Amino acid sequence: MTGRRRAGARDDGRVSAFLAVAMVGVLTIIALAFDGAGQLRTLQRAENLAAEAARAGGQSIDLASAIGGGPKRIHQPRARQAVAAYLRAAGVAGHTVTFPVVDGETLVQVDVTVTYQRSMLGLVGFDKTVTVSGRATARALTPAT
Repeated sequence: MTGRRRAGARDDGRVSAFLAVAMVGVLTIIALAFDGAGQLRTLQRAENLAAEAARAGGQSIDLASAIGGGPKRIHQPRARQAVAAYLRAAGVAGHTVTFPVVDGETLVQVDVTVTYQRSMLGLVGFDKTVTVSGRATARALTPAT
């Protein structure tokens, strides 16, 4: 009697319970892929914004020194303004600008913070927002002698 069912034995709903549990797992995997890709795009955007802002700051050269034949140095107050203006136009509020000195040369270093709003993983219990950051450094280029 292995192939026959007993009279009165019911298994209604067992398949649907399995499918419900399996669908939660499948949807979680889809959410991980979707929001993971979105977070990577946001990270790439943060790094690109940091690089462009650093370049904008690196173009703020101390004109008095450059015109007088001196070295090309970054004018720090104008560089801060240029970085802030670029990032404001891009819609980014969180950033820091520092001026590290490497081998006697002052560089512009920009750190940008961008927030990604998770659309699917927030439904499964993960945090709805993720903060990613990008960093870039630029320097005032001098022509080769």
